[in-house]
Amino acid sequence: MISVPIRVVASLLAFAALPAAAQSIEEQAQVCGACHGENGIPQDKKIPVIWGQHQGYTYIQLRDYKRGTRKNEQMTPIAEALDRNTMLALAEYFSLKSWPRLDQPSADPATAAKAQRANVAVNCTACHLGEYQGDGTVPRLAGQSAEYMAATLAQFRTRERANNPGMSDLAIATPEDDLAALVTYLAGR
Repeated sequence: MISVPIRVVASLLAFAALPAAAQSIEEQAQVCGACHGENGIPQDKKIPVIWGQHQGYTYIQLRDYKRGTRKNEQMTPIAEALDRNTMLALAEYFSLKSWPRLDQPSADPATAAKAQRANVAVNCTACHLGEYQGDGTVPRLAGQSAEYMAATLAQFRTRERANNPGMSDLAIATPEDDLAALVTYLAGR
């Protein structure tokens, strides 16, 4: 038997209660807050920050959940209930919010140096840009939850997360201790 958290059941019921057209984007975004945090800070650290994330990236993730190219037992059924216009509107809504501070510790100098060497080796900043802020369809990583980034990189390494084969290739090619240093470094930025 699959265990589904109560907040997920509540979110699904809230989405199903009214047709999407009958709900404002603000009302639909409140449903997202059940997991992603009403103030932009998720209670579960394995859930990503979406406040302030780029519109294009957020839309693509919702689209991929709906298509099944990205899988998650909580997000897939929610995304399946959304049409394209609602996904675009939600992505825009969250992109206009300010990125919250998670108050994660900065990396110590040795870890920061290791992360910077790893970045040189795999060139993270080619896509995620110099300050790891991302742009368009590339996500911001600076200040994202360390637990979420670690879990996501593990999913890329095993190809469980299959919606970005290039990221899987990079994660597989990068030693795990380098990935851990990058996660700590990025989380504290």
